[in-house]
Amino acid sequence: MPQPSDPSHPIPGTPPRRFYSAATPAPLEGGGHGVFLDGRPVRTPSRGPLTLPTAALAEAVAAEWAAQGESVDPHSMPLTQLANTALERVVLGRAPLLAEVVRYVDADMLCYRAEGPPDLVALQRQSWQPLLDWANETLGASMAVTHGVMPVRQPDATVAALRGALEVLDDWAFTAAQCAAGATHSVVLALALVSARVDAETCFALSRLDETWQMERWGEDREALKAREAVRRDLVAAETLVRLTRG
Repeated sequence: MPQPSDPSHPIPGTPPRRFYSAATPAPLEGGGHGVFLDGRPVRTPSRGPLTLPTAALAEAVAAEWAAQGESVDPHSMPLTQLANTALERVVLGRAPLLAEVVRYVDADMLCYRAEGPPDLVALQRQSWQPLLDWANETLGASMAVTHGVMPVRQPDATVAALRGALEVLDDWAFTAAQCAAGATHSVVLALALVSARVDAETCFALSRLDETWQMERWGEDREALKAREAVRRDLVAAETLVRLTRG
């Protein structure tokens, strides 16, 4: 992202202006792929090289930079943001992020069911239970389900199984998983997404099921719609990151 030494460095509180004409993907001399802005390599916030593992991901990141208007909006570049997270917070030591994701296990939204009305209870069971069954059968994680808002503590074996499933992910898939877990408040949904058990749109629909049910009955809320689109953007980016890094 632009740094203080760049001619685009903004006045605090204002978006940085676009300072380049072309964004181009290209191989890096030390290996990997990068993005060049008028011949200058894009760097991470700490000034390290933005080294991407595949040409396909470099092309997608370059497209984000090329799509910017007069100003550079980091929020409109989710793949660039995920790449920065991977290189600065995961590759160099993922333990703190892993701990953050594991904390979602006891609060996994798929395990908290409504007490009523009956049609919502049935919808949650029909939509969410297959993913919990998948987690049990594929990951060895048997999740306890509760109705209402009282917290439920998952068995130690379940926490260990989900932690293990996160630990074996490569750095890029783990980055996608932590993004998805934060967006959905569900470790199971995050692992299902990076495992291609569900796609981004399905993951989004499952994560916003209660909200969608309510909106269909009582109408839409502008702020809620903005929050929904932010979640959708993050999940699409997470899915894309996994797909493009695995070729």
